[in-house]
Amino acid sequence: MTLIETITNWYAANMNHASITALMTIESSFIPFPSEVVIPPAVYVAATPTSPLCVTGNYIADVALIVLFGTIGAMLGAIINYLLSMWLGRIVIYKFADSKLGHLCMLNSEKVKKAEDYFNEHGKVSTFVGRLIPGIRQLISIPAGLAKMHFGQFMLYTFLGASIWNIVLAVLGYVAHGQADLINKYSHELSVAILAILAIVVVYFVVRKLIALSKR
Repeated sequence: MTLIETITNWYAANMNHASITALMTIESSFIPFPSEVVIPPAVYVAATPTSPLCVTGNYIADVALIVLFGTIGAMLGAIINYLLSMWLGRIVIYKFADSKLGHLCMLNSEKVKKAEDYFNEHGKVSTFVGRLIPGIRQLISIPAGLAKMHFGQFMLYTFLGASIWNIVLAVLGYVAHGQADLINKYSHELSVAILAILAIVVVYFVVRKLIALSKR
């Protein structure tokens, strides 16, 4: 049995919606853990009838549940970062980032400052866009908490960004399982959805720029 087969069998026997939520909560908090080893393998093994992730009898519905619980976990982790940053404040957060424990979590003040600069430059929408950028996505909730961003807006943008990211990872799982025909079947709907999302983002930035210019 190859290493890949061993890992796949382990996922098929042990991965469930609770563990996906827990792992994605960790991934979205300050603890380093890649979502790439959670969602795609989960989608891959969801096609296995004996997997705990095969619950509806419909592969698409099972994958949708994986994305849903993965997004819930991502939001929980983001909330942890947001609340800790808001309560502890900038000085404590930066000191923690440069502490031994912070370094064990692969943090440092430069990474936190990078995320904070990105947030300050792009505004509240960065909590959406930042979820799609490696190196920023896990930390973007920290400057949002430091800035005491409106919690409802923070949750909305985080939900949208985390959902899109998890859908992308789910597509990778589809492809890995040889479901290219399924992707082709829904390629039109997927293309329309992606274009719609991009259009919304572009319109937002244009309107935001026009408002800023009108105030000068």
